[in-house]
Amino acid sequence: MPRVSKGKGGSGNGGDHSRSEGKGGDLKPESKAESKSDSKGEADKADAAKGLIGDKTESSTKGSGNSSQSPSVSVSSDEMRGAVGGAPASSEERVQGLLGELFRNIKDIQIERDRAEHNLTNIRKTHEKVKEEGKVTPYYRQKLKNLYSAATKDAEEEAEVIRASLEKIKEIKRLHEKSTKQRNDSGRPKQIMRRGVLMSQLQQNATTLPLWVSKPGESPPPLCGAVPADNNYISQAEDKVAARVKGQDGEENWILAEVVNFNAHTGKYEVDDVDAEEGKERHSISRRRVVPLPIWKANPETDPGALFPKKALILALYPQTTCFYRALVEDPPKTPQDDYSVLFEDTSYATGYSPPLMVPQRYVIVCKEDKKK
Repeated sequence: MPRVSKGKGGSGNGGDHSRSEGKGGDLKPESKAESKSDSKGEADKADAAKGLIGDKTESSTKGSGNSSQSPSVSVSSDEMRGAVGGAPASSEERVQGLLGELFRNIKDIQIERDRAEHNLTNIRKTHEKVKEEGKVTPYYRQKLKNLYSAATKDAEEEAEVIRASLEKIKEIKRLHEKSTKQRNDSGRPKQIMRRGVLMSQLQQNATTLPLWVSKPGESPPPLCGAVPADNNYISQAEDKVAARVKGQDGEENWILAEVVNFNAHTGKYEVDDVDAEEGKERHSISRRRVVPLPIWKANPETDPGALFPKKALILALYPQTTCFYRALVEDPPKTPQDDYSVLFEDTSYATGYSPPLMVPQRYVIVCKEDKKK
């Protein structure tokens, strides 16, 4: 099978999974940007809506220490209609309420953090006194025990508030995506999204992927980082997945797709290519050709086992494209904010692999093929 050339123009020219013949039989992505320029108006509206949601959430965070009133009160109904894409009043009210709850959660997090800081300061001072005396007396032993118990309780309570905040952010995001989908399905012809907007949206989805915060002794759930889905897991409509489909040239590729539905009788999914006009590239494929994407980001500091290890063979979304390619993990993330550093298979390099490229956890999945092509 001819290889896809990613060393030339893969990430630099914003190519995608459309292919054209290159030199030496190699294939390389080619851009669809020119064919999508007519969607500028609609895409700009979508950007504005997303920006409004982000601004409101950010202002909640910044204002948590200086105001006792939820910033959601200041959001007009017209602004909220823009933020949720013209959703029904019930959705607007739900988002309004969630923003208010999120604001209060953020204040609670700071309160818990200040309380924990007080206990940690007392622990440090107690250790200094013990060091001065040169021994641990029964009094200081009991005092330290009480202080550590209180600090542990404070940390657990702060973690609970953080989890609640993450759930609210996830729900706000879900409502926004749902209202956008309803707007697109309102009878108007679907506009093709500009490539730059699509790439920005994919990056934002990866950045805002919720971080899984484990309780003591709790294991990460399925679809957290590298943890696979359960065997009986069925992706729901509008879920993003990696799908192995056959292109017009007959070649099979792993693409980023959106689930339309799953037929339990035939065991097949219908999926849409995210980088194509609705209905123009819809595929009917079996379950084994679909891999769900992570819905939680794994924390390398608390759950390193939920990440693909160094040298693991994976499928990763090549930067600035909507295609997944085989790669090796060079370095897994070291902090929750880090991406994977991966080496894509590429015969145009002497080593057979591209230079290291960064790919978010959202777009790194298990590779079902063992043999190197």
